[in-house]
Amino acid sequence: MRENKTRSTLEKDLPVVGTMIQGMRSPAGVMIMANAGFDFVFLDLEHGAFNYETVVDLVQIIWLAGLTPLVRVPDGLYHLIAPILDAGAQGIMVPRVESREQVEYVVSCTKYPPDGQRGCSVAKGHNDYQSDEIHTFTQHANRQNMVIIQIEREKAVAEIDTLVSVKGVDVALIGPNDLALSLGIPMDMQHPSMKTAIGQVVDACQQAGIASGIHIADPEVLLEWYARGMRMLAYSNDLAMIAKEANQGIETLRQGMSLGQC
Repeated sequence: MRENKTRSTLEKDLPVVGTMIQGMRSPAGVMIMANAGFDFVFLDLEHGAFNYETVVDLVQIIWLAGLTPLVRVPDGLYHLIAPILDAGAQGIMVPRVESREQVEYVVSCTKYPPDGQRGCSVAKGHNDYQSDEIHTFTQHANRQNMVIIQIEREKAVAEIDTLVSVKGVDVALIGPNDLALSLGIPMDMQHPSMKTAIGQVVDACQQAGIASGIHIADPEVLLEWYARGMRMLAYSNDLAMIAKEANQGIETLRQGMSLGQC
């Protein structure tokens, strides 16, 4: 089983920068992200249009491209987590986390006994389809795979100290869109309530000795929270990047044509 480079970097209190793939099923999307210099990629099973077979293929491509393959599962359930890890994902992100019991269950689904309840099949994508001594493999997997809880609710912020204290949690990552909805405020990253809530998460993670992070399409916001102590920075997604470039290009063309430049 390969080393989880993203995990190793975070353990040194160094930043990692990644993105999310929501729609591009082609290997080209992964290679573009690798060439751009990202450290990790999330495949999105909550809002993306991927089936399991596609995830298996893309996870292997992400590995071969030298990135860390991570997957946002649609919910924190065993049958949604274990097959993704078997496919070779080196971590899962669970959305809408709110309770300690939920986090404990998620961790148990990702860990082999004695640390959890995950069933073992060694010669799968997570081990390059090779056999291995079972105890050596499971201990290594328990150390390498990441558990990322996504903080998207006011209740989760209120319970953040309890959530991040669960053994086995590696990162608490803010989902700002859903958090803003939960707080009943506009999606304004400078809104006092938003800054206070996110600051609580950063402080709790630092106290617990784990990384905090955020997923947003604004690099200035990412840099602001990096300076505040965040280390897992997830920038935009494939569909948003395509839309941004398309909109900027067509706007420039339309303006030029209206001014008689074409």
